[in-house]
Amino acid sequence: MNKASVVIIGGGLSGLYAAYLLEKKGIDYVLLEARPTLGGRIVTAKLSRDYTNIDSFDLGPSWFWPDYQQQLARLIAELQLETVTQFEEGDMLVERLPDMPATRTQGYKSSPPSMRLKDGMAALIEALYLRLDASRILTGHVVCQLNNTGQGIEVEVASKDMPEQDMPEQDMTWHAQHILLALPPRLAMTSIKFNPALPSNLSSQWQQTATWMAPHAKYVAVYDTPFWQKQRLSGAARSAQGPMVEIHDASVVDGSGALFGFIGVPASVRQDVSEAVLKAHCRAQLVRLFGVEAEHPDREYLKDWAQEPFTATDADVSGDGQHASAPFPKATSGVWENCLTGIGSEWSTQFPGYLAGAIDAASIGVQNLPKSVFS
Repeated sequence: MNKASVVIIGGGLSGLYAAYLLEKKGIDYVLLEARPTLGGRIVTAKLSRDYTNIDSFDLGPSWFWPDYQQQLARLIAELQLETVTQFEEGDMLVERLPDMPATRTQGYKSSPPSMRLKDGMAALIEALYLRLDASRILTGHVVCQLNNTGQGIEVEVASKDMPEQDMPEQDMTWHAQHILLALPPRLAMTSIKFNPALPSNLSSQWQQTATWMAPHAKYVAVYDTPFWQKQRLSGAARSAQGPMVEIHDASVVDGSGALFGFIGVPASVRQDVSEAVLKAHCRAQLVRLFGVEAEHPDREYLKDWAQEPFTATDADVSGDGQHASAPFPKATSGVWENCLTGIGSEWSTQFPGYLAGAIDAASIGVQNLPKSVFS
């Protein structure tokens, strides 16, 4: 059986940041990620313009607000990542009624300003990973059961869905003194069996906590230039017609022009619509709003988070997509006390669901580890 003082379950931002903090403290750990790649809900599409320039487009979260998400801002500065301000210069467009042209209205600027990373949010994941011991980061490891033996936690890892050539040679079971759950609370409850069961009040809270972004879908259209800016348009739009209800500029500074939108079609309906058809409707909407130049994007991307099994549960797919209040991250009594902590973004009381929430929850979880982990 493999051993580590701390097992982190989940290789998104909260899991990698927890690993980063543990390495600084010299604490033995291993991180187990179910997906073949790291990042969780952070996904960035890369498009090569030429041999030296690569444009990045976020298919998950795009923004942060350093003026009040200061812990995340400090990490980004520490990792020496370059930031850009969200483009909001010019008018915005509003579609209010079917068969009526969009109206042009004065745009507005976010206050404090919304910021992006120049190379996409995946740059944050990549920068953290480069500062970690790669041998401690294991992808393709699906945790299916946690057994509290009274002497620690046995972590059972499923391997039946892995291709035979990707099967790790070592034993798939881990023994730990503490578990950091770096995944959404609801996903933890539906994908992991806890033996013995968690306290009923805690498991109920976690099951009822909606996963941020899980029911959403995001469309990105890439163009040679941001032609709408020449029309003194910000690229922002709101629509009661759809399929996209909210649209923003996603252009790369000195690079490709791009627009992205959040799709308002419910996840349950999207399941019966092909990706090609949904993309076609999104293109048609951009033509209605921004003219014929929007008809033929150089590249387009569609990310439907409701179809991600390591993000969304059935309850999330039918949910309203709103931010949930943070549940309690640990048991306060019984066998699970002091050996299991939730550190995914939804467990942050300050910024539940946001990127900054992942940093907040992970730092609190590591800070409050029991002394037994340090021995």
